[in-house]
Formats: sequence, structure tokens, C-alpha cells
Amino acid sequence: MAKHIFVTGGVASSLGKGLTCASIGMLLEQRGLRVRLQKFDPYINVDPGTMSPYQHGEVYVLDDGAETDLDLGHYERFTQAPLTRDCNYTTGKIYLSVIQKEREGRYYEGKTVQVIPHVTDEIKEAIHRLASDDVDVVITEIGGTVGDIEGLPFLEAIRQFALDVGRENCLYIHLTLVVYLKAAGELKTKPTQHSVGALRQIGIQPDVLICRTEHPISAEDKDKIALFCNVERKAVIEERDKQFSIYEVPLSLVHHGLDEILVKRLGLKTRPLDLDDWSAMVERIKNPKQEVRIAVVGKYMKHRDAYKSVYEALDHAGIANRARVLVERVEAEEVGSRGAEAILGGVDGILVPGGFGMRGIEGKIEAIRFARTHEIPYFGICLGMQCAVVEFAREVLGLEDANSTEFDPATDHPVIWLMEEQQSVRQRGGTMRLGSWPCDLAPESLARAAYGTDQIAERHRHRYEFNNAYRRAFEENGLVATGTSPDGTIVEIVELLDHPWFVAVQFHPEFKSKPTRAHPLFREFVAAALRQREASRTVASIELEAEVGAS
Repeated sequence: MAKHIFVTGGVASSLGKGLTCASIGMLLEQRGLRVRLQKFDPYINVDPGTMSPYQHGEVYVLDDGAETDLDLGHYERFTQAPLTRDCNYTTGKIYLSVIQKEREGRYYEGKTVQVIPHVTDEIKEAIHRLASDDVDVVITEIGGTVGDIEGLPFLEAIRQFALDVGRENCLYIHLTLVVYLKAAGELKTKPTQHSVGALRQIGIQPDVLICRTEHPISAEDKDKIALFCNVERKAVIEERDKQFSIYEVPLSLVHHGLDEILVKRLGLKTRPLDLDDWSAMVERIKNPKQEVRIAVVGKYMKHRDAYKSVYEALDHAGIANRARVLVERVEAEEVGSRGAEAILGGVDGILVPGGFGMRGIEGKIEAIRFARTHEIPYFGICLGMQCAVVEFAREVLGLEDANSTEFDPATDHPVIWLMEEQQSVRQRGGTMRLGSWPCDLAPESLARAAYGTDQIAERHRHRYEFNNAYRRAFEENGLVATGTSPDGTIVEIVELLDHPWFVAVQFHPEFKSKPTRAHPLFREFVAAALRQREASRTVASIELEAEVGAS
């Protein structure tokens, strides 16, 4: 029988439950166990696909096309566990399934459909789906904070779950905040006590407390937490903010003995923990040999999580190149109003990520023009590719009103237009071109050199595509399609000839990058930016020598 670990949160949101689950999953995998992870989100949306990035951060897309919470990105970056649409459930998705069963009239045998037992049974069934014979441990994260009314059915379900499978097969971890009062100059444990009290009123006694804190927790405070929360003293785990990287979290949890507690409490038979590769990777983060400045020009820069996977993939590329990547987050609208030279002058590389809607488009196009004409390494992702196509059409092909039909349906030159299969789509949720699709790479291309293979598969999330009616004109003028769908009809990658490094892709490569295995395109983009930085330094040195000689 698979063992189950349930992770809840208290006192405040955004404490890092997703990172904690991902770290635990990685530690158990490194002990030779087979792990699956999933998250329950209490909101009513069926998935985050229709939500603004300002509401819930980025939408993380899986191979099977599921639009999921960004915490699944943490799961995938830290572990090798397979992720599918069964790994992310919302209240909306649970209730939709219950209502569909009720409408069919054969599942509930004429009974009144209620939260208990029918909704909670649906939640428990979702947990059981991951607990197949080839899985040792299922880790389930409950989104939100204990005390939120919308999370009660999920907490009730995981309480019942222990009765179904046996308490010896379940372990509850509560992630909480130990508050520091600056005026008093001390930590306060009372909010944690109240949070655990609320959990115990529901019927869940946590086995482990992971205490997020900005300051060290004294032995006296740990004793107090253990006593009032009815948790073993050794199971009160201090988790301080990390100085360098989130990838330090697993090492910190091991330092406090969490993996040993989990293995012993669940009766797991494992091999010794091996973190040599992970520790070496963290050391590379702490001790880079060089640094590079990358400007990310986007539409949702006020919310860091809106481009979470992009930032992580840049960090991974920095690790691979033994470099610290200094990300400059640039609002596209600001580029449009102040000009690219004023904002982007001096950066070593420019990346334009995805997005939807008209706002900021002209600023993105201006940033791309700056990268193209100043020979600065450029990486475009999804909308970043479409804007690169529009910019090239206007400035090089002379099609002054060239545009995407997303922004100007009446344009005379729709170089980007709505995909044919999207033209009859009316519903917004889950209807884009989603999930993993194959792509053939052209020989002698930058993409082929980066991947080291002729065919790849990458994840997509878009409705608009390159208009093939203009493809010949683009290629005759130097912007070449170097990646296409196997039948050649969908342009997936474009590259600019006679440029140090200019690659734009329709897909989202950031979703498949890991700290121990940087995505090939991100790796090569950062490498190109490092070469740009070195070349700029050389030019500056020569100019300085010339000035000194002249004087």
C-alpha cells in the first residue's frame, strides 16, 4: 500500500507549501522511493487557465495539456515524478465531476447529494488515483490556509482518508509562520498554536510542524510549540528564508532531520540518502565564476510569479554556465514610452515572454527591434516570437501595418493569425492549443545545435500562429523557420540569420527546465549573452586605451 503525506498551511499564505512538497519528494526519491505529487486548490475555477496572471501567477502546462497551478512547476523541477491532470484539482473541478455524476442519475442512487459524503468521497477518489501499485509515497498539498471556509471539504477529506487506509499509512505536515515582532524584538508562537488548534478542531493532529521564520527559533520556543501543539520536539522543524536559492531548501530539511522522521514514522524501507549532485549544484549557485544581465520585457512584471518558470529557467541556465544571472524585470509599456535605449542599454541579453492582449505590445516590439539592430542576443517565447515576426515584417519587409489579428483583426498584413482549429472556439477554458507537440528541427540551425537532435517535443499554450502565406518573404530576407510541426504547417521556431543569437519559439521551453538539467535553449541563450558581455568589455577596453593614448 502506498503511504500518504498531507501538507497543510497556516497563519499566512505564500509560505512555500509547494516548495516544501517538492523538496520532500526529491529527498524521498533520492532514497530510492517512487513518489507522486498533487495539489488541491480551493477556488471555484475548474483550473487556472482563465485567470489573470495577477490573480494566481503563471499557468503551468503539463504534457497532457492540463493547465495547472504553478506549484506543479516546483514539483517537476525538483523531482522525476510524472505529472498529469490528476495531479491538480480545484473545488470547481471536484464539484463539476459530482454534478455531472448527479445529472447522469446512476451514481448516487437517488440520494440527496451532499458535501459529506459525496464531495469528500470525490476528493478521496482523486487521492487514490495516484496511489497505484508502482508508487511508494503520494504527497498531497492542500492549497490555502487552515481557517479558510473554502478549504474545509479538502481538510475533512484528508481526515477521513486516514480512517480509510489506516493512520499508520498517513502523515500530516503543517507549514506555519512563526511571527517576528520587530517592536518587541522577539518571535511569537501564538499564531502557530492557534493554527494548529484550528486544524485539531477539524480532527487532524499534525505529526510534523515546519516553521517558516526570518530569525532563529530558540530551544525554549521550540519546546513551547511542541507542548502546546502536541507535536514531538524533534518534529518541530525550523525553516528560515534562504540566502542564495530555493534549491537550498532540501538541504536545510535534511539538516533538521525531516527525511529521517518521515521514513521512520511511515515505516519506509529506503536506501541511504545521496545528495552529492544536488549539493554540488547548490555550490555552483553560491560560487558563480561570472555574471550576466538579462532583461525580461513583459506585461505582468508587478507579479513575480507571473513568469515564475522563466526566471527559474534563467537561473538553471546560469548554473549550467557557472554564472549568476541578474534579471532586470522591464515593463513593456515603459519601453514604449521611454524608448529602448534608455531602458535596455547595457544589457547582455533580451527575453520577451508570453502573454495575452494588446497592452504593452508596442513596447515589446520596440525591445525586439533594439535587440535585432544592436545585435544583442534575443530569446522570444510564445508572444515573444509573434512580436518578433511583426517587428521584422514592419521594419525589414516594409509592411508598415503588419500585425497579429489578435491585436488588429482588420490589418492588411496578418503575419500572425488565429489558428484554423481555433476559429470556431467560443469557450475560453481549456480550449487553446495545449500540451506537448512534436517539432522537427532544421540542420545547421541554432536550435538543432542546442538540442543535439532532429526532433523535439515541447509544451504549448496559444491560439495564434505564424501565417505561412508570408513565410517565403521572411526567409528570403533572413528570418528563417528552423522548427516546424512534422507536417511542416506550423512554424514553431524562427531564427535570424547574420545575428549573434536570435531565436524565437512558439512553445514554452521554460516548463521543461530543471536546476540539474537546464533547458538547451535557455542554456545557449545565456551562453550567448555571456559572449556579448565579454565582447562589450573588450570593445570598452580598446576604446579606453585609445582615449588614454590620444591624451
